[in-house]
Amino acid sequence: MMVDRPAIALLLGTFAVLVLLRVPITFCLAMAAILTGIYLNIPLEAIVKVMADGVMNFSLLAIPFFIIMGEIMNEGGISRRIVNLANLFVGRLPGGLALVNILDSMFFGGISGSAVADVSSLGSIVIPMMKKQGYDDGFAVGLTVCSACQGIIIPPSHNMIIYAFAVGTASQLAGGSLLVLSVGKLFLGGYIPGILMGLAMLVIALVIAIRRKYPRGEGHTFKEAMVILLDGFLAMCTALIVVGGVVIGVFTATEAAAFAVIYAFIITFFVYREAPLLRFVKVLYSSLKTLAIVMSLIAAASAYGYLLSRLQVPRLTTEWLLSITDSYYLLLLLVNVMLLILGCIMDMAPLILICTPILFPVLVLKMGMDPVHFGIMLLMNLSIGLCTPPVGAALFVGSAVGKIPIERAARGCLPFYISMLIALMLVTYIPAITLTLPNLFMPGK
Repeated sequence: MMVDRPAIALLLGTFAVLVLLRVPITFCLAMAAILTGIYLNIPLEAIVKVMADGVMNFSLLAIPFFIIMGEIMNEGGISRRIVNLANLFVGRLPGGLALVNILDSMFFGGISGSAVADVSSLGSIVIPMMKKQGYDDGFAVGLTVCSACQGIIIPPSHNMIIYAFAVGTASQLAGGSLLVLSVGKLFLGGYIPGILMGLAMLVIALVIAIRRKYPRGEGHTFKEAMVILLDGFLAMCTALIVVGGVVIGVFTATEAAAFAVIYAFIITFFVYREAPLLRFVKVLYSSLKTLAIVMSLIAAASAYGYLLSRLQVPRLTTEWLLSITDSYYLLLLLVNVMLLILGCIMDMAPLILICTPILFPVLVLKMGMDPVHFGIMLLMNLSIGLCTPPVGAALFVGSAVGKIPIERAARGCLPFYISMLIALMLVTYIPAITLTLPNLFMPGK
């Protein structure tokens, strides 16, 4: 079949121009797809049908539940309890509050699955505390922003659901049968890489804290420690319900997310009772706004992905990459560099939906990479983009919360970029880091 290069140029060029003009990403995808469809004489009704079919997928039903769960937990004093729990474990070490900042992001990430929610909720508590204890404000904000990226890797994360959906689409667009990727294996695959990223940051933060002589935190009595543990455990059970239920096989990902919403609702409004029940209306409103953004993005990306497949862009990309090198390890390095660059200029969810259909045929179908391994590598790359200028959402939120210029916040991130890149390279080239837990607990699934 002859390749229609003008149509490819129109599809990719329209998207690129609109992105540079700062048009919202959903409209960039939809307008590029519609214009290319008109050029190819594809009826507009067909494009709209592809968009509608893209969101009518049962697996995507987990996304609104995850969003509602995160919004509920943000309302009910969960952030403060998680900070206290982290302080109980590492607060007495040199630079204790910096280490608490990283550890509470690991805990909170396993609940909200959102880096921006992490920065806005935990950052508003920890950053002022760090400034008060004499920490440099750039260091405090940079640490908060970078540590928040663990929330994307440590499950549960709605971005993993989006990736699992994108894999199914990519496998069909590549001409094969529908590949249903186990969300439970994805969840398990994220634990060790997420913890590894956190440990790498802990080492960097500890070295800086010792060199700058940042203070240790205060100790706790046994009674205080038990109260903090109980409070923190109730919050952490939300993540245990989701991941444990899916892995054991009690729930599907959608059922687990729905059950977690009920649990989060009960402990937030009837156990902790720090937020009045009327705030639930605000929770639903915020959740609906977020959900509208996510689902419209998936619809637009479905149409864009359909045209990418019709124009054979995944096949051409595979041939182009393999023409550069046929070495699996050099190919991985090249893909990582591409993803890091793209992460600097685009947000995470659209990149998952765009890059998966293009890179999946190269690394998974052609080179034999495990789809869970590829997914975690993809998510780690794009999570780094969340704290990288000029588009990093977490970086902008951290700058606003810390009340410092974006340039100062970016400089504070620099030491932690190094630790994140080291963790990324280890995960990329040592598949066992990602696949040990999935293969141990869910073999053959």
